[in-house]
Amino acid sequence: HRESISDEVILELVKQLVYLDSDVDKETPPFQYFVRDHMKHKGKLYKLVWLLEEHQTYIGIINAYRR
Repeated sequence: HRESISDEVILELVKQLVYLDSDVDKETPPFQYFVRDHMKHKGKLYKLVWLLEEHQTYIGIINAYRR
């Protein structure tokens, strides 16, 4: 059983998304789903799965875990 990823780490990973181009992994209107693997934070690798909803201004984090 792995430890949970803290909210602070998730927020740091989300901040990195500003600098990355991400292709849509799956689209089910009104949602677009994204996956970014091998994200680095403090020398560790993470995988982040998130969604965007049309006409909304939030990022929905579905999952985040260490690789």
